[in-house]
Amino acid sequence: MKILVSNDDGYLAPGIIALANEMQSFAEVMVVAPDSNRSGSSNSLSLDRPLMVYRADNGFYFVNGTPSDCVHIALTGLSFRPDLVVSGINQGQNMGDDTLYSGTVAAATEGYLFGIPAIAFSQVEKGWAHVDSAARIAREFVQRDLDLLGKPYLLNVNIPNLPYEDIRGMRATRLGKRHESEPVIKTLDPQGREIFWIGPAGRAKDSGEGTDFHAVAGGHVSVTPLQIDLTHTAQLDVLKRSMA
Repeated sequence: MKILVSNDDGYLAPGIIALANEMQSFAEVMVVAPDSNRSGSSNSLSLDRPLMVYRADNGFYFVNGTPSDCVHIALTGLSFRPDLVVSGINQGQNMGDDTLYSGTVAAATEGYLFGIPAIAFSQVEKGWAHVDSAARIAREFVQRDLDLLGKPYLLNVNIPNLPYEDIRGMRATRLGKRHESEPVIKTLDPQGREIFWIGPAGRAKDSGEGTDFHAVAGGHVSVTPLQIDLTHTAQLDVLKRSMA
């Protein structure tokens, strides 16, 4: 089995090191990740400048670009055709509306767009607590028989920061929803010019039973199948009638 590993926290992040080590225990692995933290980069591709690929002492490849760049280059420039793309393990949750902004999910999505099954893994809390437990869960999940889903599939997995023995199993979930993000944070740069920092994500608005928020709050691993078609089919039917 061949697995491509990427992330958005950068090639030196503890999450990708733990994830790659677990994948290497049973598969041929290539790691291609950003040279630095690219959190929140979503599915962006770098079209305004050339990209360069370097190889670290540990064998990981790193790119001066986004997570989507990394997977795109691996598949079309480095000629590595994997059976699976895995992304992560991210430092912090990617649930609900977060998935639209997530570079972790984007790396997996890029593989999916090339027709390759893909899984994004994230820890719920920041700080890397129990990342080895999360990596073990990721390996066990990857080794499950997921072919019944059909190929390709795109899965978003969020793992509580708990010891392995305290994880209460897995739950198939839907994406919850958040309130609007908190306002931007205004401050001044050293020259006295006003600058803005994007504020933190809003609180969960829909965290009821069946959502990813609800699952991880109960100590479960949340597994959400994703799709890419953004067409609002109900409005499409209305639009067609209005244009008839």
